[in-house]
Amino acid sequence: MVILAFYPADWSPVCGDQMTLYNEILSEFHDHGAELLGISVDSHWCHAAFAKDRHLHSPLLSHFEPKGAVAKQYGAYREGEGVCERALFVIDKQGKIFWSYRSPIAVNPGADGILEALEKMNGIKSHVYTESAN
Repeated sequence: MVILAFYPADWSPVCGDQMTLYNEILSEFHDHGAELLGISVDSHWCHAAFAKDRHLHSPLLSHFEPKGAVAKQYGAYREGEGVCERALFVIDKQGKIFWSYRSPIAVNPGADGILEALEKMNGIKSHVYTESAN
């Protein structure tokens, strides 16, 4: 299983917080048999500096050129701004999208949705509490 985490830019505050959070719980993703891949339009040099600064332990993929090609395939590219959406995809073992979520660009989507999707894929009851609307 693969978690694709598209994000706008390495050095933006929200992106930094998002990728650092995922790094902190990377072992939980691995416990579910999932690998995390971060993807943005930044260059591989920018990714290398960002990963080193944030002590990240998962690959950061660059689709600098052709710009946004991968994000476009997932409908996660902001053409007018030239950056990725803040979008998450959990891909199953057959290569199909099991779960996806697009967050507002200025909002860190957190990890609860990813973990819940991984639990569902593995047949585990979710431990995430969601308050129901009345």
